[in-house]
Amino acid sequence: MTFVDTNYFLRLFLADNAHQYQTAKELINNAAVGKVKIFTSTIVVFEIYWVLRSYYQRDKEQIVKTLEDFLNLEFIQLEERERLRDSLKLFRDSRISLVDCYNLIFAKGSGAKDFRTFDKKLAKFFSGD
Repeated sequence: MTFVDTNYFLRLFLADNAHQYQTAKELINNAAVGKVKIFTSTIVVFEIYWVLRSYYQRDKEQIVKTLEDFLNLEFIQLEERERLRDSLKLFRDSRISLVDCYNLIFAKGSGAKDFRTFDKKLAKFFSGD
């Protein structure tokens, strides 16, 4: 089993470095046909989001599309895939950050009855107002 870090996925999605893009593409293609098993972490998803937003200044629509494409790569083992999909859907449909969306989905999915935050907008999302 091989762990794949953020920069491999970024090179694949951005294709901004020909050599690294080919290396990443080869690994992903091999994983897609079962020649190698790969996995990554939830943190990698947030790093992709952060780099696309801050460094590459991608708009929300572009970021959502890239992360949806990533989450649809079912051959990549990712423990929180469904929670991340739900978070991404809420992010796409709201005006709160992906991190806040994840925390809301995590809290609700974990059975939280209350959500303590000083962010009034975020608190309203938890209560459903």
